[in-house]
Amino acid sequence: MNTTRQDAWSNEEDMVLTETVLNYIRNGNTQLEAFKDVAKQLSRTPAACGFRWNATLRKQCQDAIQQAKEERKKGIGKPKERENYAAFDASDQIASTISILEKMKSGFLLSNGEAQKQQQKQLQILREENEKLKEQLKSYETAWKEMGNLWNWVTNKYKS
Repeated sequence: MNTTRQDAWSNEEDMVLTETVLNYIRNGNTQLEAFKDVAKQLSRTPAACGFRWNATLRKQCQDAIQQAKEERKKGIGKPKERENYAAFDASDQIASTISILEKMKSGFLLSNGEAQKQQQKQLQILREENEKLKEQLKSYETAWKEMGNLWNWVTNKYKS
């Protein structure tokens, strides 16, 4: 008996889910069927597969989804029975996987570059704030020193 898993998704599992869903789209089948198929392969529930796809992977694969839909319309992907998905041409699968990974990588680098710009901007703001605080501290120290001098003058005046 296979027990369903509840651990984190690995990159390999994400790839299996992504490739299977894209193949089902390409071949005119439903995503729900893909989730059931992947659930059996990965010992997860179809609901978990659907949630992972919709919450995380679908956003990263918009271009690949669109391409799969266009291939389906052009008749490139011929409808197959679910049992025949294992016979899907390995070179097509590898090429599709590479394409997805390249798109994910470019998206990561783009978002990483944008994050770096935001960090640089935040660093500049913090540096400016730091300078202002240093100036304020200097003025408070000067004022405190003057108050100390005034206090000494007052106490010396009334002592005598």
